[in-house]
Parts: sequence; structure tokens; C-alpha cells
Amino acid sequence: MRKEALSLLVENNPGVTSRISGLFSRRGYNIDSFSSGVTADPRYTRITIVASGDEQILEQIEKQLEKLEDVLDIKKLEPGLSVTRELILVKIRAKDTERQAVMNVTEIFHGKIVDVTHDSMVIELVGHQDKLDAFLDLLSGYEILELARTGITGLTRGSSDVVFLD
Repeated sequence: MRKEALSLLVENNPGVTSRISGLFSRRGYNIDSFSSGVTADPRYTRITIVASGDEQILEQIEKQLEKLEDVLDIKKLEPGLSVTRELILVKIRAKDTERQAVMNVTEIFHGKIVDVTHDSMVIELVGHQDKLDAFLDLLSGYEILELARTGITGLTRGSSDVVFLD
């Protein structure tokens, strides 16, 4: 089993995300990550999907996505040929005496402390999944109260494969 990230450019129509996720559920494929947002042109949405499976399953996923009417372009986000990022928000239990150590680790990873209360801290961190996992590993000595991950989003490097619509 391997993971593959796909960047889809789709028409920004009602139900497009439902049709795409429905394609996965009907065939019993798993979505590891799904993120979407409107592009610079509000008529289009960029969706990044990370799926896992063997070579045949991943190939089938791409073929089925290409058949969907709203899907205009599909790109594989290959390591080294693309830029991918994920955002996490992690709320940890942290007493006054523990805050400085947490702040030091957060600074090393170029994260931000976005909220502090008497007994907790919320940290925001953006980066590659490996970086986020390493950060969470260093926080293993603290009680993680809540964790939210956006899922991967990404673009291919360079301008040679940019699709211009109109």
C-alpha cells in the first residue's frame, strides 16, 4: 500500500465535493485526507485528495475521477515535484511551569502559540506531514486535549503544467 496525493481543479458547483467523495465510498476506497477551497477564480475549486492503495487501486481512482463532469484537471503531487503543506492546531494541557519549554519547541518548529489559558495552550503549526508528526512526537510528554488537522493541500512546482481556463 502506498499513498498518493492528487490535486484536482473542479468547477465550483453545488454538490461537487459530495460527488467526488461518493465515488470513493461507492467503490470502498479510503480517503486519507481531503481539503478544498475556492481558487483565485471563484468559478473553480482546488481539491487535494490523499488516498492509499496498491498501484491498481490508485490508477482506478484517477481514472474514475477523470470521468466526473466537474473535474477539469488532475495532477499527481509527486514528492520533489510539488509543494505540500498541512495545518494543525493542537491544544495541550500546560501549567505555568511547562509553558516555556513548550514555547521553545514550538519556536524551533516555526509554530505559533495562538491561545493560552490557565491550564492549556493552543499551538498552530504548518508544514510537511513529517514535520508535524515530529512535532507531535516531541509533545508526547504533554496531555493533548484536542487536535485538528486540515489535511494536505499542495501545488506542483513551476509553471509548465498550469491549466488556463476560459
